[in-house]
Amino acid sequence: MTRRDEVLTALRAAGTPLSVLDVAERLSIHPNTARFHLEALLERGRVEMIKPSRTKPGRPPLMFRATTGMDPDGPRDYRVLAGVLADALARQRDPQRRAVAAGRAWAKKEADGAEQPIDRDQAFERLTNLLDAMGFAPQERSRNDDLDEIGLHNCPFLELADTRRDIICPVHLGLMQGALTAWDAPITVDALTPFAEPGLCIAHMAPRRRVQ
Repeated sequence: MTRRDEVLTALRAAGTPLSVLDVAERLSIHPNTARFHLEALLERGRVEMIKPSRTKPGRPPLMFRATTGMDPDGPRDYRVLAGVLADALARQRDPQRRAVAAGRAWAKKEADGAEQPIDRDQAFERLTNLLDAMGFAPQERSRNDDLDEIGLHNCPFLELADTRRDIICPVHLGLMQGALTAWDAPITVDALTPFAEPGLCIAHMAPRRRVQ
């Protein structure tokens, strides 16, 4: 248990607000040390400051108490949640189509729409930046008039992709397609080849067919 955890535990055990000196005495630490950890906990929303009551002459001490609710700094394991959702999606009818659709829907909602029409190069740049921010380590591989490729050198969901490639990879395809649609880009990703080479997936680009 860290010193900061000890300060928080002392506040919770007290059942009543404590001053800096109260915390310092309970933990046998210097008041400045207690104040430092209390201020850090206050900034993180783990404790709150209580307006002191004036029962004695002079300036009353600042009082602190632990906030209620779950620990925002507690352990997280979103991989378990992702695995549960991937397994549930895999049991649906036509799971790959549904996975692509789910990725598209999320990207359309989350991607910032372009303020004005963007061209091919701008679309590539925006998509590459998005993939980089998501941890795919993208790299443009080739360019000509009809076909471009983006190499993905990292998979943020590698462990799941090993066991649920049928779901995870279509979700990634849908994410790219949805983002490009949200930007009204003239190109799209028409296919994603998982692990085309060791340590590399390839997103295949193509002109976007616009619905008349």
